[in-house]
Amino acid sequence: MSGAAASAPIAAILAQINRVILGKEEQIRLCLACLLARGHLLIEDIPGVGKTTLAHALARTLGLSFQRVQFTSDLLPADVLGVSIFERETGTFRFQRGPIFAQLVLADEINRASPKAQSALLEAMEERQVTLDGKSMALPDPFFVIATQNPQEQVGTFPLPESQLDRFLMRVHLGYPAAAAERELLSGTDRRELVNSLSSVSSVETLHELQRGVLEVHVAPALLDYVQALIAHTRSAAGLAVGLSPRAGIGLLRAARAWALVSGRTMVTPEHVQAVFPAVVEHRIEQRDSGPAAAHRLLQAVPVP
Repeated sequence: MSGAAASAPIAAILAQINRVILGKEEQIRLCLACLLARGHLLIEDIPGVGKTTLAHALARTLGLSFQRVQFTSDLLPADVLGVSIFERETGTFRFQRGPIFAQLVLADEINRASPKAQSALLEAMEERQVTLDGKSMALPDPFFVIATQNPQEQVGTFPLPESQLDRFLMRVHLGYPAAAAERELLSGTDRRELVNSLSSVSSVETLHELQRGVLEVHVAPALLDYVQALIAHTRSAAGLAVGLSPRAGIGLLRAARAWALVSGRTMVTPEHVQAVFPAVVEHRIEQRDSGPAAAHRLLQAVPVP
């Protein structure tokens, strides 16, 4: 789907979600770009700012089957993937599918579960399949994981390991609403009722077309040079212990293509790369100190072609 043809369904999707999540236009565009780039999304923020509501709104707006898993300290991998149940009548095992077999899975408060439960998502997110009892089972297409995470300083959280953080194409923060948006939240319709009243403005077929449209967005050689320079700089910049991997670089370019499509453009510009760079990079780079995130400093250090 070309940029012009994609503009109408993208505008309808954004308009509906913006009616539910007020005053967060840029974050919503990032979330949609992440899904169009076939990536998984991590939303990190304090409780009560609309993380779960945003995931519900995305599923309803895009017409996707939806399952929510509340991650807790006693959650087991079988609670996510499913379990084989022995049936005495037939003398055989029947596999009871878990909530992972949905097109959009919300892993709510993922860092409140133990590392063992967190790891249940790894194969699903990377291979879009799960292996149980020696048998591999494909997950639905499309398949997305949206995980919400509380800040690590909050009580009862287990930090996600680097290998799992790398499975998320983007990490976004919602933050507190602006005064005007918060006033409307206080005086308007309850958000849960509003989400439940939403109807689909897209379809799985349209979503597939938009995802194919991301791959058609043109990338010039000079833009590739810029992306490569950014990746190389993360590996040598002072204050960073670990830079971007090749997989992260591929994800950055795919996210920039998706942002260009969401913006109605047919080719990627440096501004598109810069728009998605913090969301793609900040949860992947390892800093030697506890200072502020380095994404903007990295962008400033690399000349724009």
